[in-house]
Amino acid sequence: MYSVHTDSRIFTDNRKRFAARMKPNSMAIFNSNDEIPMNGDALYPFKQNADLYWLTGIRQEDTMLILYPNHPDPKYREVLVLVRPNELKEKWDGKRHRTHEATALSGIATIVWLDVLDGLLQPMIHLADTIYLNTNENDRKANLLAVRDYRFAQEMKARYPLHHYERSAKIMRDLRAIKSPLEVAVVQQAVDITEKAFRRLLKFIRPGVWENEIEAELIHEFMMNRSAGPAYTSIIAGGDRARTLHYIANNEQCKNGELVLMDFGAEYGGYCADMTRTVPVNGKFSKRQKTVYNACLHLHDYAKSLLKPGITLNAYTEMIGDEATVVFQKIGLLKKSDVKNESPDNRAYRKYLYHGISHHLGIDVHDLGTKTEPLKAGMLLTVEPGIYIEEEQLGVRVENNIWITRNGNTDLYKNVPIKADDIEALMKK
Repeated sequence: MYSVHTDSRIFTDNRKRFAARMKPNSMAIFNSNDEIPMNGDALYPFKQNADLYWLTGIRQEDTMLILYPNHPDPKYREVLVLVRPNELKEKWDGKRHRTHEATALSGIATIVWLDVLDGLLQPMIHLADTIYLNTNENDRKANLLAVRDYRFAQEMKARYPLHHYERSAKIMRDLRAIKSPLEVAVVQQAVDITEKAFRRLLKFIRPGVWENEIEAELIHEFMMNRSAGPAYTSIIAGGDRARTLHYIANNEQCKNGELVLMDFGAEYGGYCADMTRTVPVNGKFSKRQKTVYNACLHLHDYAKSLLKPGITLNAYTEMIGDEATVVFQKIGLLKKSDVKNESPDNRAYRKYLYHGISHHLGIDVHDLGTKTEPLKAGMLLTVEPGIYIEEEQLGVRVENNIWITRNGNTDLYKNVPIKADDIEALMKK
């Protein structure tokens, strides 16, 4: 995977934002993710801990960050810990960062090797009153593995039981949800690569093409543009498979007369793009397909109009549900009696739109951010309504990424074809 040099000011600013939220005379410690064994002597591809990357820009394994804003020696207020380069190991596994390289990536001047860390860390801990430890607190996660963050927390509490401990995750959730212009500029690059891939697909898709062939075209375009690859496992779902929200088998043939739903995005500079488009396999929507597609696009545009500072995602979802109820009656999916007999916990429109409309986006595809508190300027969210009709073996979803600002929102996909007529015209070419 390619690793581009992202502007180190992003990470310097992020550390300043985190340090400003720390208690007096406190330190924070962040660890990299584990390397996970696969089978035999193979490892799964390494993916850096998102919080550590957000603070340092370092993707290398066996990395640690120590923040101690009140340390009496300014040299130790930011410390980046790396594995010491080993020439023999590098012949097998590749080059590791030298100190000057790590400083250029992260903006951190003090680099310490992991094998001498203990002699530095203990005196720092003895000085501090409070220690912030990191945990992966994502509401969508159900992970029973004892990952490095949790093992490290247990070790610290056993070794230094009289210190006061705080969760850095509470701070990270608030901070990572607000994207700086520098961060959004990196996401925009990921989006631009995703746009190139989509335009490539519009020329490639035809009756008889296989979903895995479409996925291969995506990956080719990503890698040709120095993307690190897909930001997540791409969804290429033809026909009725589009109703399976996380369909990733991508191993069936796309047939004449069907639609193909494609949910994909490039990763660039550690940040993710996330886009969905639904297109006709033969290049021409049927009358009914276009009706459903335009209904979905209407909900998409309506949702974008609601995204403003002050609204909560829960209230936003309810308002879109109200609009979907009206739209679904117009296109013959719901009857007045269906709406009359619905309950607040089981609304009629949910039969055809059974997922959330938006999620936070950033270093993680499902990035940290609030669901219950009011949205704020600087947040970056997806907008992705869908319509899924079992009786018609049809699924449609349309998704863009929206940066909320005080002066109006920015649609990062504003230049990407989204209207049915524009998609048809490009496929015809």
